[in-house]
Amino acid sequence: MESYNSEQRIAELEELLRAKDIPNLKDSLRRTNPVDIEEFMSDLDNEQSLIVFRLLRKDDAAEVFAELKNEGKHRLLTSITDPEIDSIVNALNFDDVIDTLEEMPATVVKRMLKNSDAETRKKVNEFLQFPEDSAGSLMTTEFVEVKPEMTCKEVLDRIKKVGSTKVTIYTCYVTSKRKSLLGYVSLRLIVTSDSDTKVKDLMYEDVISVEAYEDQEEVAKTFMRYGFTALPVVDSERRLIGIITVDDIMDVMELEATEDFQRMAAITPDEEEYSTTSAFKLAKNRLPWLMFLMISASFTSTILKSSQQVIESIIALNMFIPMLTDSGGNAGSQSSTLVIRGMATGDVELKDWYKVVFKELQIGLMIGLVMAIVAFGKCMLFDKVGSEVSLIVALTIFIIIVIAKVVGALLPMGAKKIGFDPAIMASPLITTIVDSIGLLCYFEVAKIIMGI
Repeated sequence: MESYNSEQRIAELEELLRAKDIPNLKDSLRRTNPVDIEEFMSDLDNEQSLIVFRLLRKDDAAEVFAELKNEGKHRLLTSITDPEIDSIVNALNFDDVIDTLEEMPATVVKRMLKNSDAETRKKVNEFLQFPEDSAGSLMTTEFVEVKPEMTCKEVLDRIKKVGSTKVTIYTCYVTSKRKSLLGYVSLRLIVTSDSDTKVKDLMYEDVISVEAYEDQEEVAKTFMRYGFTALPVVDSERRLIGIITVDDIMDVMELEATEDFQRMAAITPDEEEYSTTSAFKLAKNRLPWLMFLMISASFTSTILKSSQQVIESIIALNMFIPMLTDSGGNAGSQSSTLVIRGMATGDVELKDWYKVVFKELQIGLMIGLVMAIVAFGKCMLFDKVGSEVSLIVALTIFIIIVIAKVVGALLPMGAKKIGFDPAIMASPLITTIVDSIGLLCYFEVAKIIMGI
């Protein structure tokens, strides 16, 4: 049996489409993973995309549609007929329908809702009331629900009857007559138990759940902590209203990581893909932070101006300023990145701040000492600036590294304490702060040693 290779399969699809070999193209699409079909379609024009999409089987078409980027979905929905939209809406998982409606323009949403039944429209309106970043906006209602008095045979019969329309059948959720969540039971346990065994004798009652209005980032942390493949969502009265599956939470994790990287690079977060975002919008997202950092960097100029007498007395001090500021910024960025990552994964909590500071202080002392010795040797052997200037540089770099490590650890935790995103205290801002502190230390050390 030939192994599946995504690159070769996409190349094969491209060749068949160019040759207009429709029968073989249709057969190849049937054997291709929906993720690879989405990648193949992303490079096609509107007409070609429509041809390919109409060659897909109904179930495959729904899966491919769910994988498409927002631009691709919009392009497709404006090209296909109302019956085709109806077919897609009916075949899609409900959470994918909600995701699509949240991202599409009003005209497209109206067409999609027009081609859905009354029950679907009612459910859609209920789901759209949840905040965009909440657990409720991520959940689906397509899960297997059982009652405690049911036997294993009855549960299996129910799974056979409704399982094809559910996103997962591996975990069945046990509810009361009022839909209150009582527990859960795994399919493995149902299959391996006697057919007349009741669910109430098998179910796990200590079920972990999230509330519908809980923030999606907290939901992601719950998934990571417990390693779930699905998580029940309840309302304020603990009634089961949906579940969140791991594939949806992976999208959230990717989005949150992207936002953190953007903030760490001094860019206003944007959910749009880089390739589909206009140059103007990208510039608008980057400009505010760059303006802020440029203005904040004026403190560095003020420090240099106030230390003009020291600089004029020892011209050689100028040549080491870039090395000192860069070393401090890099050291601070290392600490902040690790602390931000630790807070994101739950490994570092605010109550641990003194442990984090003490650890970074130890690290700073060790790294600072090594770098100071190396800097002293460099100044003496290669720069040949004399022992006094070499000592000034060595002492300053030791102080800067220690301060940078502590500041890099404290700022993200301080930001979280006052309600800001810790990622905004990353590389660019820490570099600016440490630069200013480093220059102050540099010239003060120079004044003391040189007696100026």
